[in-house]
Amino acid sequence: MMPTIVSWDRDPVPAFKAFIASTAFAETGRRQRADGTLRVLSAESARIYVFMFQNFAGWCMEQGLAFSTLTHADLHRFINRTVKGKRVLNSKIAYRYLRLLERCYEHLAVDPNPAQLAILGIDRAHMTKDEAGRTLSEDQLQRFFAALPADTPRKRRNTPFDGWKRRRDRAMQVVIALAGLRVSEAVGLLLGEVGSQPGLDGAVVLTITPDEKHDTSHEHAVTLPREGVEELLPWLQEREAMEIPGEFVFPANVGGARLTRKTVYVQMRATFERAGMDLSRAGGRTLRNTFARRQLDSGTQPDELKDVLGLALERSAADYKLTRVTPDPSE
Repeated sequence: MMPTIVSWDRDPVPAFKAFIASTAFAETGRRQRADGTLRVLSAESARIYVFMFQNFAGWCMEQGLAFSTLTHADLHRFINRTVKGKRVLNSKIAYRYLRLLERCYEHLAVDPNPAQLAILGIDRAHMTKDEAGRTLSEDQLQRFFAALPADTPRKRRNTPFDGWKRRRDRAMQVVIALAGLRVSEAVGLLLGEVGSQPGLDGAVVLTITPDEKHDTSHEHAVTLPREGVEELLPWLQEREAMEIPGEFVFPANVGGARLTRKTVYVQMRATFERAGMDLSRAGGRTLRNTFARRQLDSGTQPDELKDVLGLALERSAADYKLTRVTPDPSE
């Protein structure tokens, strides 16, 4: 066993990658398929686990700690890290880290298992409750739509397309809300990803690819309903008439440059403010939460929602059921 332990100390990330690519990782799982066979790790799950372990290995390097000599107290320090008074990992993700590390130490036959001791020490029944993700009530969502950017009345326009950025922002916020897109997906949305022909119900399919998106985006297709199409198509027609180059559906300027996420956050926050809603955690995530929660409430199953949102794990889709409405400041 010693050479194995030494290899994890010397080069932990390659050792971990070899572990999760083997049947040994499946053998450490707590759940089996109904037929008793081992659960083989999917490529997407493997990618997430590698990302998590790389974070952990980086922290160990910063602390000057070796994998084989870590204690449960060290692991508690890792999961309880804070930045400016806020925890880096919420309790649910912290537990997932410990479970992953528990499987590593089980594979290495380390006894006692420090990750197992760390799990026993946190008493899951009394773990710090993370603030639930925010979602909007039906009334709040309608008020958000009513507060979207609109043309400012003017007696005279300087150019035929004066005020085009407000119409761009309006269409983009509607698409984010009604298609459940991440801000990075809306910013990187390409013309070729918008269905060219609406269906009989007036909806179009958006085929989201990783191109020009955040590196965590997965290819998926989502239906933008008629209400969203009625906002998006006029903007696309105006964009074409302006002869804006490039492929971005929502460009930053007439040169077709990429829009920054910060700009989107600022504009979206202004919409929340006009709607008279609490501005804490007001942004694209709130709209995505609202979309996902409405899907679940309408009967969509987590495994279906996972594909609609482009998520890697079904449990991530199920977590949207935990989102909560934040009352308005005046309530």
